[in-house]
Amino acid sequence: MAEPTAVDPRLLEILVCPLTKKALRYDREAQELISDAARLAYPVRDGIPIMLVEEARALADSEVRKS
Repeated sequence: MAEPTAVDPRLLEILVCPLTKKALRYDREAQELISDAARLAYPVRDGIPIMLVEEARALADSEVRKS
């Protein structure tokens, strides 16, 4: 399996969830940006975050971090 592609850390600092406008966390192994507030995981393809709600995956209860 190929090494996960990194996302530019500067980009991660400014990206927010398009629904909640809250911070995201990066799951490098899954190649997803996680919005715990919206309970969505946005895919990262070839290092590019796909910030479309239609492309996001719903999170299971066990995947959501409580703040």
